[in-house]
Amino acid sequence: MSARMLPAGSDPIRPGPTAPVTIHVDGEPVTGAAGQTIAGIVLANGRLAWRRTSSDGRPRGLFCGIGVCFDCIVTVNGDRDVRACQRRACDGDVVSSQHDELPEVHR
Repeated sequence: MSARMLPAGSDPIRPGPTAPVTIHVDGEPVTGAAGQTIAGIVLANGRLAWRRTSSDGRPRGLFCGIGVCFDCIVTVNGDRDVRACQRRACDGDVVSSQHDELPEVHR
């Protein structure tokens, strides 16, 4: 065995057992694993979009996945503008889609 080889059972990166997490997205319960982000759980459950653009109502979901853009914003437990890709899900979180109309322009 060379110094660089690690026995498979000793791999520190290998995921261990995880606890289940259930969150409610727009009233629907979805499950995931402890440590997953809200976006990860929602995507793993087959939902690709959970927000609509203000100007055209186009669907948006995960875009950059690292918190740079704002395509994945949701409301979590009443807190608005939470980036779903950055927020780790906690059991019992209540997640709501966000869609804000553009403000009316007065001339």
